[in-house]
Amino acid sequence: MRPLAALIGIVTGSALSLAVGLTLTWIVLLFLPEGEADRFAGEQAPLLQAMALFALMAAISGASFYAELRARRWRYAAHVAALAMLGLTIWTYWPR
Repeated sequence: MRPLAALIGIVTGSALSLAVGLTLTWIVLLFLPEGEADRFAGEQAPLLQAMALFALMAAISGASFYAELRARRWRYAAHVAALAMLGLTIWTYWPR
């Protein structure tokens, strides 16, 4: 495996594990009792945003990983999209 494919694989796996972990957190919040659920009501929107962001990042970097492994013609466009998505994610969560 080429070094770029390994790096993209690490990014894909990390994004996927974050997306799954956030989704499972959201599922747990759905089953909280009424009194406890009210405490986390303000966290629903940021949680859904993070779920969507990391799911999209996992999908784009997964496509980039596939394109790199199979040497597809569109792999450079997929790499640029994955890099842009990584930049968007870093920009979203960088401390202000």
